[in-house]
Amino acid sequence: PAPAQKGDSQGDARRPHHRDGPEHSRQLGQALGSSAYSWSLIPLGALLGWFIVEAEPAVHVLCVQVESVTGGAVSKNAMGRALSIGMAVSVALAMARILFGIPLYAVILPGYVLAMGLSFAVPPMFTGIAFDSGGVASGPMTAAFLLPFAMGACEALGGSILLDAFGVVALVAMTPLITIQL
Repeated sequence: PAPAQKGDSQGDARRPHHRDGPEHSRQLGQALGSSAYSWSLIPLGALLGWFIVEAEPAVHVLCVQVESVTGGAVSKNAMGRALSIGMAVSVALAMARILFGIPLYAVILPGYVLAMGLSFAVPPMFTGIAFDSGGVASGPMTAAFLLPFAMGACEALGGSILLDAFGVVALVAMTPLITIQL
């Protein structure tokens, strides 16, 4: 048979749609949250967080710029690892919040107090890099994959999507402030 052309309904049906990614993330969150292994949301969330940072284009740009600005003192690999660790921790915390019903302020307030305290102990350049990193880590990949994952987990566990799932972005923006300054 002839190859399907763009606009051909048969070809479109066989071709995966980019919009399905977030829906699959949501379904994965729902499936894990409603299973007997709902605890697996925490390690799987951490794993997703690690790899989403690796896939975020803006993170790669930031890492190269940081290596350049610091004259190689902070390598792009070290910067990438620190961001990946921060993202993994933040998503694991977000899943723990959803699973155990921990209020967002109970995690955010101590986290920002720690981040602000560290800002007095590290060189100002690293504080600026840390705050930039928080914005970069919470980019489009986070919104497209982690937010639906958290929403699916909330739905399955009976939590509030507004109060629990959307806290994942706040945590993703906070943890690089800590890991970069450490």
